[in-house]
Amino acid sequence: MDLGIKGKRALVCASSKGLGLGCAEHLAAAGVDLVMNARGVDALEASAERLRSTYGVEIVTVAADVATQEGQAKVIAAAQGVDILVNNAGGPPPGMWTDWDREDFIKALDANMLAPIALIKALVPGMMDRGWGRVVNITSSSVRAPIGVLGLSNSARTGLTGYVAGTSRQVAGKGVTINNLLPGIHATDRADALDGSVVKAKGITLEEARAARSATIPAGRYGTSDEFGAACAFLCSKHAGFIVGQSILLDGGATNITM
Repeated sequence: MDLGIKGKRALVCASSKGLGLGCAEHLAAAGVDLVMNARGVDALEASAERLRSTYGVEIVTVAADVATQEGQAKVIAAAQGVDILVNNAGGPPPGMWTDWDREDFIKALDANMLAPIALIKALVPGMMDRGWGRVVNITSSSVRAPIGVLGLSNSARTGLTGYVAGTSRQVAGKGVTINNLLPGIHATDRADALDGSVVKAKGITLEEARAARSATIPAGRYGTSDEFGAACAFLCSKHAGFIVGQSILLDGGATNITM
């Protein structure tokens, strides 16, 4: 399928690896020039060079932490005029409700709610002026069905979802769509960290932890960054202009809900 976005320009946050890289790769394959952001310079530059050589697109890299105001300023300066924004940031650490204090919640909000909002506010007005734009926020399946040990993520990402629900309907008339992709467990570093916590808590092997988690997923496996990236690219395409303010699960059926 021709996504109709060749020659567009996109900012993809946290795109040196994992789900962000999957999104960047599928956008690059569609002919989209990129601004790629991540905190780690080495992984970021390696991923950017691979995409350049594979797809022949222009890529600017910005090594910065978008959870900070300084990092946001660097990314926004490099991303002026983008047509597509993919918001993404690593989730806060797991734990129990008794573990978290005010500062823990502030950090979670900065990374997983306030940073995406800052980028939306900075970049969406230009999209509206040009009459076309796409924003995809990578959040979590915990927005639809909370995960007890991910209370920090539940809170911050649900806050972003509420913001998007209202904002998306205010900008849709200008040709700009804002939607959320809600991943379940995918084979990424985040899954490794969560499974590592189970290993420590239950005294089992990593393979046993992964097998047990896979058994809770109707698809019987973890998702891949490639299939996640394909879904993201579709939401960024010319075909997705009537999808507004939606939170779409990519979880292999693991979230047991009707709607």
